[in-house]
Amino acid sequence: MKPNGVPPFSELISDCQRSAVHLEMRDVYSVASEADDFAEWRARGEISPESVARRRPWLDLVRETVDRGVVMRRARIISVPASEYIRYEHAGTYLNAEAGELVRWLPRRDAATLALSGADLWLFDDRLIRFGHFSGDGASAGHELCDDPAVAKLCTVAFESVWERATPHERFIV
Repeated sequence: MKPNGVPPFSELISDCQRSAVHLEMRDVYSVASEADDFAEWRARGEISPESVARRRPWLDLVRETVDRGVVMRRARIISVPASEYIRYEHAGTYLNAEAGELVRWLPRRDAATLALSGADLWLFDDRLIRFGHFSGDGASAGHELCDDPAVAKLCTVAFESVWERATPHERFIV
């Protein structure tokens, strides 16, 4: 594992050739960059035009990545009933889908028999993993890179197991 000197996500995704998969397993994220969006959603009950504008860099990156042939998939393991934060994520996921990202949802109860990594992750081309670490309250606690083939295989199998059981976003109701 390489905890220091993790390149920016944009650099990791630009080196990606075939697939980028993201496994999310928390019910709450307290990421500073989403604080305004989450507060607006709580007040309005919907994703605001300002929120869409703030997400534009991510959505453009997804479009560019998908347009060059990389398949981007995200699987979220969540508790049911869903937390307020997960309801917020669900409300905005249509934007990810419109940009070309495939998203599925899996209730935590349905993941109980799966072997999963101990942290959220991005897996690039089934070979490079960027683990995301979070504090107990959901704040980012940094990232680590891992290119160990055995760990990459474990993460690939874990993600595919979740993906197989999960429900596509357009059919999942929180």
